Amino acid sequence: MNIFDELKARGLIFQTTDEEALVKALTEETLSFYLGCDPTADSLHLGHLVPLLVCRHLQLAGHKPYPLVGGATGLIGDPSFKDDERSLQTKETVQEWVTKIRAQMEQFLDFDNKDNAAVMTNNYDWFESISFIDFLRDVGKYFTVNYMMSKESVKKRIETGISYTEFAYQIMQGYDFYELNRRHDVTLQIGGSDQWGNMTAGTELLRRKAGKTAHVITVPLITDATGKKFGKSEGNAIWLNADKTSPYQMYQFWLNVMDDDAIRFLKIFTFLPLEEIAKIEADFNAARHERLAQKVLAKEVVTLVHGQEAYEQALNITEQLFAGNIKALSAKELKQGLNHVKNYTVQEEDNLNIVDILVTAGISPSKRQAREDVQNGAIYINGERVQDVTYQLSEEDKIESQLTVVRRGKKNYFVLTY
Repeated sequence: MNIFDELKARGLIFQTTDEEALVKALTEETLSFYLGCDPTADSLHLGHLVPLLVCRHLQLAGHKPYPLVGGATGLIGDPSFKDDERSLQTKETVQEWVTKIRAQMEQFLDFDNKDNAAVMTNNYDWFESISFIDFLRDVGKYFTVNYMMSKESVKKRIETGISYTEFAYQIMQGYDFYELNRRHDVTLQIGGSDQWGNMTAGTELLRRKAGKTAHVITVPLITDATGKKFGKSEGNAIWLNADKTSPYQMYQFWLNVMDDDAIRFLKIFTFLPLEEIAKIEADFNAARHERLAQKVLAKEVVTLVHGQEAYEQALNITEQLFAGNIKALSAKELKQGLNHVKNYTVQEEDNLNIVDILVTAGISPSKRQAREDVQNGAIYINGERVQDVTYQLSEEDKIESQLTVVRRGKKNYFVLTY
């Protein structure tokens, strides 16, 4: 199976320019290719991971990557399928984000391989020195307004309004392709399906200005079985930065994907051979309640993004919380595992009697209910049942002097912090 067929079998191909010519080039040549990521936040998320994984597949197949971070285009803002104009960030903020995005892109590609080592690029390097007049004369003249307005990403904004700044974005991205081709003979661009218009602007500029043919591959928009997409615009982003989405949170995300998505996501988000995934699928379908596919998926992706140690920690947190072994976990691990639960910061004047603190922290709605909860054995402090209504929280109940974990019933966790 050639690399294109494998990418297709994994569900990683959505659109290409000339598929026959592209397959021929990927099979017979060593292509230089690029993926551009704009610094629109201080971290990439799962939506960005898909094209990054395509880049890794291509590099493993012998092709040479030139990942690009958009230090210049990040100052402008891509209008693609956005309802409103992006808020412009300061140059200082964009530069800070450039550094972080660059580091994240670097972790998925090999920069030391002697044969096809990745080379990081930044489009600010060429846009910084181009004057507005030169850009209009040397680049703008190759694009008609009709051509630019025909792009779907622009059409959707014409009625509500689009600034010239964002309207010109596609020319900037097109010029990136031209410049990378001139400097590094890059002939293939990878991107999300929402980037098709911007990417083909690059192939058009190369054709008109340099008389060259170039290729484009877009990856599909990843959605779950209900049609819900991954991405920060949907308010459900899973970030690649561990400070924004902890390895435990990422592990839980994959562990809880729907059965109908699990095998498809194994093909998209992991490097497991397709034959091995087929074996996992057979075992998974024989006993779906054991969630084998989700467990393998969670392990592979967390290890890929955060490393083996982070995966093992996420697995340990999961197992200990499920067993109620609170004291087997450190304060740091508990903060990861319980960061989504209700949190109350204990005040100096708070009464630490078990009944009073349950009410003060909003764990029980009233003192009467709190007393009943305690007496009925529904309250656990750090995994141990407390049934004495006169119980006073003490230093011994503070894990590493930072927090106390309260459980009400079987699954309702709360955290008291100090």
